[in-house]
Amino acid sequence: MTDLNQLIIKFDYEKNFKDDDFYVSKSNKNVFDTLSSWPKWEKNFLNIVGDKYSGKTHLINIFLKKFKGLKLNAKSLNGEDLNKIKIHENIILEDLDENVDEKLIYSLFNIIDIDNKYIIATSEKPITSIDFSLVDLKSRTKNFLIQIIDKPDDELLFALILKNLSDRQISIDEKLINFIIKRIDRSYGNISNFIYKIDELSLKKRKPIDFKLIREVLGD
Repeated sequence: MTDLNQLIIKFDYEKNFKDDDFYVSKSNKNVFDTLSSWPKWEKNFLNIVGDKYSGKTHLINIFLKKFKGLKLNAKSLNGEDLNKIKIHENIILEDLDENVDEKLIYSLFNIIDIDNKYIIATSEKPITSIDFSLVDLKSRTKNFLIQIIDKPDDELLFALILKNLSDRQISIDEKLINFIIKRIDRSYGNISNFIYKIDELSLKKRKPIDFKLIREVLGD
C-alpha cells in the first residue's frame, strides 16, 4: 500500500492543496478564484452554491483567514447581529434557504447595499431559486453574482477520497481509489458516506480495504 504523502507527490497533487488542504480543481476553481480576487468583484453580493460537503464552509474559512469578516448563520440571524455588522466590511451568511426570517434577511441585504459592504451567502441552490415569500427580498436576490461548485470531477474525487481516508488514518493503493472513482455516485455527500461505511465494514470484518469490501459497500 502507498501512504498519503507518496500518493500526493507521485500524482503531483501537493501543489494543489492550498490553505488547510483545500483542493482546487475544475469543479471549484471559479469559486476559489473569485474569493481570492476580493475586492475586485463585479458585485458586492456573492452567492456560493454547492451540495452539502462540497466545501462551501471550507472556502469561507479560507476567505475569512485572508480578508477578515463576520460569519453569521441565516437560520439563527437576529436583530443583534444586524448591529454587529457595522464594524465589518465582509459579511458571511451561511446555509441560506426558505427557513429564515425573511424580514431580517432583507434588512441585512439593505444594510450591505447602503453601507457598500460585501456579502457572501452560501446555499445549496441558487439564491434566485429560493422560494421567498417576501417580494422585496426576492427582488434583492437579483443583485447577487452566483458562483456554483460543480459535481466533483475525477481529479477532485481522487483528492477527496484520499483526504477522507487519510483523516481516518487509512492508506490504500491507487488502483483501489481509481476503482471507487469509476463506480461511486458523483455527490459530495455520497463520498463522505462511502468512506464512513467502508471504514466501519473494514473494522467489523477486521480486514484491510480491498476490491471485495469496496464492491460490498457500493452494492456491486
